[in-house]
Amino acid sequence: MPLYTYQVMDKAGSQLDGKLEADHELAAIGRLRKMGYMIVEIAEVKESSFKKIFQGRGKVKVGDLSFFTRQLAAMLTAGIPLTRCLYTLGEQTKNPVLARIAGEVARNVEGGISFSESLRAYPDVFSPMFMDMVKAGEIGGSLDQMLERLSGQLERDKSLRDSIRTATFYPAVILIFASFVVLAMLFFVVPIFVGFFPADVQLPLLTKIVIGLSDSLRDYWYVYQLVLLGIYLGIRVFMGSEHGRRSWDLIRFKLPLFGDLFIKATTARFARTLSTLLSGGIPVLQALEAAGPASGSSQVTKAIQATSEGIQQGQSIAVPLQRSGFFPPMVINMVAVGEETGQLAHLLERVAIFYEEEVATMTKGLTSIIEPLLIIFVGIIIAVMVLAVYLPIFTVVTSVGG
Repeated sequence: MPLYTYQVMDKAGSQLDGKLEADHELAAIGRLRKMGYMIVEIAEVKESSFKKIFQGRGKVKVGDLSFFTRQLAAMLTAGIPLTRCLYTLGEQTKNPVLARIAGEVARNVEGGISFSESLRAYPDVFSPMFMDMVKAGEIGGSLDQMLERLSGQLERDKSLRDSIRTATFYPAVILIFASFVVLAMLFFVVPIFVGFFPADVQLPLLTKIVIGLSDSLRDYWYVYQLVLLGIYLGIRVFMGSEHGRRSWDLIRFKLPLFGDLFIKATTARFARTLSTLLSGGIPVLQALEAAGPASGSSQVTKAIQATSEGIQQGQSIAVPLQRSGFFPPMVINMVAVGEETGQLAHLLERVAIFYEEEVATMTKGLTSIIEPLLIIFVGIIIAVMVLAVYLPIFTVVTSVGG
């Protein structure tokens, strides 16, 4: 649904601005006029492809959103009106994007738009699960309780992401360090040693390769930069496409060492999200539609779509999930038992806890396995570079000695 920014005048003559979603511009204008505003300016938000490539995926961190949600729940529980809560949090929140959004949402709520509908103007910040839970809280008169559950869900999601980030952070740092060492040797060390080689000495093949690479980097560094920039932009465009996301989804679950970690993290996120939604009173079909994308996997989303279709045809949840081939047998069995006993939300929470603990354990194990492998890898790279520059010197010394 298109997003529109607006500037309006209220009955007191004060100028207000904000964002809202509508099917088209006339619908947005009609809603604003219905709220008693005089429209000054309204425009659809359009982002260029160039901006989308360089723009980060999220401007509001999960931790910031979780803290914001918990504070909002606490203030509502204390009996403070929603708009006052939002204005106060907008002033106190350190994240500038979240502070701006809080103010815009507060103005929309003051103008007669529901809280959940106001949040739909910011799909990059508030997930479908978040908006569905807020809507359920508004309808049931338990918004503070729903926000409390949401903050807990966001905190657990952050903990899960941190576990995966911990497992991938160390390898990334080591590889970046190794790259800097190699580049430093190629740019500064190799040229110095080349000056020591006699003109008539026969250089080994390894030395020729290293010298050629060093000369190429120093003479045509701008070409390498353009190539790297092109690769970066290509990856961003590819990963931003539906085909790219599906391809990465298939690849990451088959990666050595990390594939199983990603599967368990995705399963934990899906089970936790679905449990939270069902506990909040969200209907099963609506909960599944929100939990699928929240898992972060196109495979799971596709499986959930098939599950929704199966439920509409009278099937249980467990059968389509098993047919997808993604979920472990334990998940299928727990879902089946949960359906039979009417404790699906509780058993899904047990599944989430189990896999969250598995992810934490695997993270520690992967770190202990990867650390020595990376040290060996970096040592081999440096040894090859050193050997390449010292081989000609050994050859000259040997020939002189002979």
